[in-house]
Amino acid sequence: MNAGKFIADHIHGIGSSGIRRVFDLGASLTDPINFSIGQPDFPVPEPIKEAMIKAIKEDRNGYTVTRGIPQLRERLAHDLKQEFDWEPDVFAISGLSGGLLLGLHAMINPGDEVIVMDPYFVSYPHLVRLVGGKPVFVDLYDDFQLDVEAIRAAITPRTKLILCCSPSNPTGTVYREHDLEQVCALAREHDLLIVSDEIYGLLTYDKENPSPARYAPERTLLLRGFGKSYAMTGLRMGYAAGPEEIITAMAKIQQYTFVCAPQPAQWGALAALDVDMTPQINEYRRKRDLLADRLKEAYEFVHPGGGFYLFARTPKRYENATAFVEEGIRRNMLTIPGEVFSARDTHFRISYAVSDATIERGCELLLEMAG
Repeated sequence: MNAGKFIADHIHGIGSSGIRRVFDLGASLTDPINFSIGQPDFPVPEPIKEAMIKAIKEDRNGYTVTRGIPQLRERLAHDLKQEFDWEPDVFAISGLSGGLLLGLHAMINPGDEVIVMDPYFVSYPHLVRLVGGKPVFVDLYDDFQLDVEAIRAAITPRTKLILCCSPSNPTGTVYREHDLEQVCALAREHDLLIVSDEIYGLLTYDKENPSPARYAPERTLLLRGFGKSYAMTGLRMGYAAGPEEIITAMAKIQQYTFVCAPQPAQWGALAALDVDMTPQINEYRRKRDLLADRLKEAYEFVHPGGGFYLFARTPKRYENATAFVEEGIRRNMLTIPGEVFSARDTHFRISYAVSDATIERGCELLLEMAG
């Protein structure tokens, strides 16, 4: 039987994740310098573990209502009111990526356009295309800040959404407040919605991360998660907040797909909201500075303001970032080439969510490779 004939046409344009390819390759190397994966290197804080263990032992392992346990939703609503003086509809999602898929399914008709900033998180264009939409890319090189006029120029009668991510994966850029305010004004002018991916929002080091929920709450679908900030990546917990009609549509789709977010993880997320992550945030700030200080004389990069990535320009003696990354692999180092995140292949991504020893080993090799 030719099983391939059963594969839907829209799947053929989706390749395997370039990040995962490099990550999987790392399994074949001996003690590699692994800068490849965005996985926190600290454990889940004990109060979160204890809350999940308690939930499991008390047999709170079954389905919850689709929107999540009331205690978590009430706490999230309270916190958003405190943060933004905003009272959106809120519900628990199975990871931020799950929430993004639900949001796109709920809002995108075939042919609708979604403005995506380049560089972008690897999933964005694939998810937009998967639901029948068309990603329209706005180039943010070389400072990786929002380019308001370029975004304005990208708007057409088919544009429905503007997809933003701050702090950014892969660049670590935190948007300027004034630029984001202007993008919010564009959304009002052209009757658009802003989808704000804030998975790294807690991990900011020099200033507060701006959110469209502050400047255009009525035009914001806010997506936040617990994976990167609390090391809960495998527990798949996040939340969506926004206009009631949109959240209702997303929850409707969740009923028939994810059903609900995992119940023990919901109790863990509730506990997470009371955990002080300042020590971990300070530690990542220190790791960022360690890496940036070692590389600043040999590499060009925008100093990252959040997350745990540095996006550096490839040395000129390499044809492109892919060639640079391949050379690194031959020398037992894993990084991610820019073409995974961008129409360009001029930069490579380093994750500094690693030990100091790995940063030191990696910097020695990176300095050698810079020539």
